[in-house]
Amino acid sequence: MNECKQSNLGLNKIIGFYAMKKTQQPTFTSVLSINPYKETYFIGTSGKLSQSKSMSFSKTQYTMSFLNTNDFLTALIGVSKNIPDDDLAFAIENKVYEELALDMAIEYNIQFIESGHQLDEKERYFHVFIVDPLTMDETFEESIEKIKYLDQIVPVPLLLKGLYQREIVTEVGVHCFIYFQDNDAFFTIYNDQEFVYTKSLKYSIKMMHERFCELYGEQVAFGLFMELLSSDGLASENKEYQRDLIKLFGELFLHINDVLTYAKRAFELETIDQIYIGSQIGAIAGLDEYSQTYLGLVSKSFDFDYGFDTNGVYVDQVHQMMHIYTMTESDERYECNFSLYPRPPKFMQRASGKLISIIGIAVVVAFAYPVGFWGLTFAEELNKSLLDTEFNEVHSVKTTREATINLKTIEKNAVNKLVEAEQSELDRQMNTLTKIHDVKVNYPMKAKLITEFAGDLNKYGVKLQKLTYNEKEAFKGFTFHMVSQRDKQITRLLEYLTKKKTSRFHFILEEITFDEEKQRYLSEMKAVLK
Repeated sequence: MNECKQSNLGLNKIIGFYAMKKTQQPTFTSVLSINPYKETYFIGTSGKLSQSKSMSFSKTQYTMSFLNTNDFLTALIGVSKNIPDDDLAFAIENKVYEELALDMAIEYNIQFIESGHQLDEKERYFHVFIVDPLTMDETFEESIEKIKYLDQIVPVPLLLKGLYQREIVTEVGVHCFIYFQDNDAFFTIYNDQEFVYTKSLKYSIKMMHERFCELYGEQVAFGLFMELLSSDGLASENKEYQRDLIKLFGELFLHINDVLTYAKRAFELETIDQIYIGSQIGAIAGLDEYSQTYLGLVSKSFDFDYGFDTNGVYVDQVHQMMHIYTMTESDERYECNFSLYPRPPKFMQRASGKLISIIGIAVVVAFAYPVGFWGLTFAEELNKSLLDTEFNEVHSVKTTREATINLKTIEKNAVNKLVEAEQSELDRQMNTLTKIHDVKVNYPMKAKLITEFAGDLNKYGVKLQKLTYNEKEAFKGFTFHMVSQRDKQITRLLEYLTKKKTSRFHFILEEITFDEEKQRYLSEMKAVLK
């Protein structure tokens, strides 16, 4: 279970209410994803995504946003395995303040997920995310003014888990995700589909624009730069633009290579199996090829098909990953929520609601006893009537289906008998055809071969005492039992046969014996078909 816990104890109860567990999950008709940095909003409903120019509060709308990597700190913290789960949040919070030298006067929002890659006999390791509450207020101030509540705020690297859970990325191994945004660029590593490391790169799209203008020597409009990246990319027809873009991305990938080197060393990664690289403006032409050439690693475009109907409009990958996150079960995703703006509890879970409910229950109890027996009797009779009706319907369906099954069984048996009869007739005819084939093909062939051998025997004055033909696994051919006046007649015959017929036969003659009584030479020769 990918569980993220929050060490800000004052927020546990409020945020825990919106943990979106299966048993408590409220019903929403749509999901609103919010990019607070660009002020873009997408509404998802029934598998469709559509952009909204503004946002407004709705009780039936689930709201979700994210934090860029440059808005939070992250660290790998180890704590003793002897600490019980109930005290983990407190222990991790103390260790975070101590190891990262945080300002004790600020109550940071601290959350964590357990790491499965660091194995230790004495300690458990956790990826910790730390956010300054002032950063939260500055980032989401405008959103809260319009919609009052934010149900979920997730660190952007943890949204990538949905790519694996929804089988959008099916490969396993060490994967690096690089994504450029207007004000940030995140670098994230997953190993065997689990989070390992993330870092904010210094080359956001705006930083790229500033550096490009420096290299080009004059100011280029930001809109023109964005159009240049999205349309031509590194393959721009303007040679001066292309030259400076290549310089820019050379510096960028030098920075990425440094981060890769650090991550591989810090987390003991032997290699990076794949890199997915992209931007919020869509695929940059030639970027993945440049990455593969520069870094020497397999690189693909960070531009996935999430299965949403977008009416042909490009939607930022982060927006789509937020909607994937809301569609993923809580035990299959990193359940991290930085939101300080939850919805209030339902009326019956507030103090005033509980008081009113107690008064109502007391009134109901006062009147419940006299009418209880009547109500139970009526309910049982009604239930019995409904069950009788249902039984009659089910019994009728059962009877009809049994009759159909019996009929089909009879038809099946009849068909099986016909099939068996046809198969028997087919086997009989096949045997007949096989015999006919043997008579027409094999017998004449043997006769022809015997005639040829008879001519050869006569040619060298060798007589045939006995001839046999055998077909076995180890031997297929003729066996000649020969008689001659002289042994040279047999040897000359063998010499002739080995010269003329070795392409079709292999001849075996082990010995020539002399019958003193009959004054004849005897020999057995085998002609083995190849």
